[in-house]
Amino acid sequence: MSDIQVLRKAVEESRILITNDKDFGEMVIRAKEPHRGVILLRLVDERTAIKVDVLGRLFEQYDTQLSGNFVTATESSVRITRFE
Repeated sequence: MSDIQVLRKAVEESRILITNDKDFGEMVIRAKEPHRGVILLRLVDERTAIKVDVLGRLFEQYDTQLSGNFVTATESSVRITRFE
């Protein structure tokens, strides 16, 4: 599937998309494509255990802020771009 097809499928299924592909930021922020929320992982260490840890902390601390927003998460920081 192309990136735009993945994004549209996530919208159809009311899902937040989790990715490490910066192209989704371009689609959501610059091109203003519809979305239900995107989490962009920008990790130095891409091991599965690190991803699980970062996502676990993200869901625990920011669960009410994820839907409908663009979230960039690293091992040590979170940036949320809100769409009102």
